[in-house]
Amino acid sequence: MAIDTGELPIINLDGYINPKSPADKERVIAEVRDACSKYGFFQVKGHGIPLSAQEGLIRGLGNLFHQPEEEKAKLSFLKNPGRRGYEASGVGGLRAGDALHDSKEAFYIGREDPVLEPPGFYGPNVWPNLPEEDFRSPVWEYYQGTSVLGRIIWGILLQGLGYSADVLDVFAKRPIVQMKMIRYPPSSLTKPGQFGVGAHTDFGGVTVLLQEPAKAGLEVQDSETKEWLPVPSIEDVLVINCGDMIQKWSGGAYKSAKHRVINKADTERFSCATFWHGDASATNPLNPEDADKDTVGQLLFKRFKSQFSLPKEAKDQPQGVAPHPNESGMPQQVKVQ
Repeated sequence: MAIDTGELPIINLDGYINPKSPADKERVIAEVRDACSKYGFFQVKGHGIPLSAQEGLIRGLGNLFHQPEEEKAKLSFLKNPGRRGYEASGVGGLRAGDALHDSKEAFYIGREDPVLEPPGFYGPNVWPNLPEEDFRSPVWEYYQGTSVLGRIIWGILLQGLGYSADVLDVFAKRPIVQMKMIRYPPSSLTKPGQFGVGAHTDFGGVTVLLQEPAKAGLEVQDSETKEWLPVPSIEDVLVINCGDMIQKWSGGAYKSAKHRVINKADTERFSCATFWHGDASATNPLNPEDADKDTVGQLLFKRFKSQFSLPKEAKDQPQGVAPHPNESGMPQQVKVQ
């Protein structure tokens, strides 16, 4: 049953993942549908990701972000054609309406594919020079957990619209699943008017967010009142939201809400967002007659190209939206040394 806190609802997914009756699943589907129709956001417990995996991830982020700046710079995502690796504070593009760049620093990973396929949606990750147990192992365990959870959330959303969860097989055979690990500096180290992350909507599919417990900072804008709703940071409770692509594919039934992050505490804060989109070549599976034929890859490229700092070679690719076919019609593959 959803818990009404006067803010974003907390929904127990256990009734869907481990139902005792068909009514359990129907109840969760209805609760998620109502939350996404009203807010575009909700919180979840009973999600199946062990608390130990969440704690391991947070420890791993501390090990990464506390590395010397010169070590982190060696892993810059600007040097990686697959947009994997480290993003320093202030590197990302300036959003319209923001006076200053975001204060956060971040690290990106995605599906672990052995070769790079231009323009970079699929390929290998880069990893810091840390012992396996200090970063890569706990990070990968958590990534895999949220990859599973993202698919479950998509299935619930589809059923809330009256479709079968099997629609996932149409547009998510090899989904783009990206994970962004984030560190926000203490409030004393940010400038007046500077956000951890400025107000924005997520461009794509389902977002699964972990906030470091007892260190809140996320705020969601109510689309009707325009007020900002603070989202508490509760142990073993994750935050889920819909991106612009879901709002579009659902015909507006589900909202993509603006949100921002303000770290008001004078301590650093960690969070981690997994973005579960769909196949790079997928178009709207709910409306084949949709005149807008943008693929998931095209939407991703447009968003990153306009708002984030991409490597020059990615910006210069005229198509830049899906693996470029070679003469055989198969995606080109580039081995990464």
